[in-house]
Amino acid sequence: MTILITGSKGQLGSEIQHLAEDMDKEEYQFIFTDKEELDITDRQAVYDFVEQNNVSIIVNCAAYTAVDKAETDAELCELLNHVAPMYLAEAIDSVGGSMIQISTDYVFDGTACRPYSEDDITNPQGVYGSTKLAGEEAVIRSCVGAMVIRTAWLYSSFGNNFVKTMIRLGKERDTLGVVADQTGTPTYARDLAGAILEIIKQGIVPGVYHYSNEGTTSWYDFTKAIHRIAGITTCQVKPLHTEDYPTPAKRPHYSVLDKTKIKNTFKISIPWWEDSLKDAMKEFD
Repeated sequence: MTILITGSKGQLGSEIQHLAEDMDKEEYQFIFTDKEELDITDRQAVYDFVEQNNVSIIVNCAAYTAVDKAETDAELCELLNHVAPMYLAEAIDSVGGSMIQISTDYVFDGTACRPYSEDDITNPQGVYGSTKLAGEEAVIRSCVGAMVIRTAWLYSSFGNNFVKTMIRLGKERDTLGVVADQTGTPTYARDLAGAILEIIKQGIVPGVYHYSNEGTTSWYDFTKAIHRIAGITTCQVKPLHTEDYPTPAKRPHYSVLDKTKIKNTFKISIPWWEDSLKDAMKEFD
């Protein structure tokens, strides 16, 4: 079984690459690509790559994720988040293969008061969320063996992310303001990577699924936990309202995801967010 991982230099792609070292090499062959190895916006290049390498599963971790910049860079965001996943889905479907498309909580408007299920109505509020939703729909439409996994608040020991930024700022500043009225769940990319590899072992079941760590928190409380675990005591973290920290793209006030479907379908357990945060920070430089 040959598995193509696109966006392999990102947080999730890097974590899959790390965990794939322990997979049975005789049963699973992984191909890790980023834009240098495969231009997923080139339809013919995608088809040729899939056919020439006998790819049977694609895990698409590639995406345009600069949420604020997307508001003024809609064309590229559309190409990477909608058109390119469609090309990947069409190509893998043409050889009878399957695909896992990684999506986001931003497909919802954030006005709920209970965890979002896969069947809840989507209503993205910005370019990023809209293009990711279009990508979901294109993948499901184009590949009968397609699976979409929505996640949220992703971080890792690889790449740049909120956790690393809060550690750096906590060491540099005496005070730090962080939004306290947006609620969600941090997701350690290694946990999600492990779930994806377990799903591949069991066999992909098409459909839309949610995955984040267990529990809920705010960005403010998340930061407090980061500083506590990192031993940062010299920085006072102050809560902010969303209005105090305006951004070009609207953030969902509530983006907690219900993971019941993925847990029941694949019999996987999901760690609590703070336990995973402690594990992840042991990996940080």
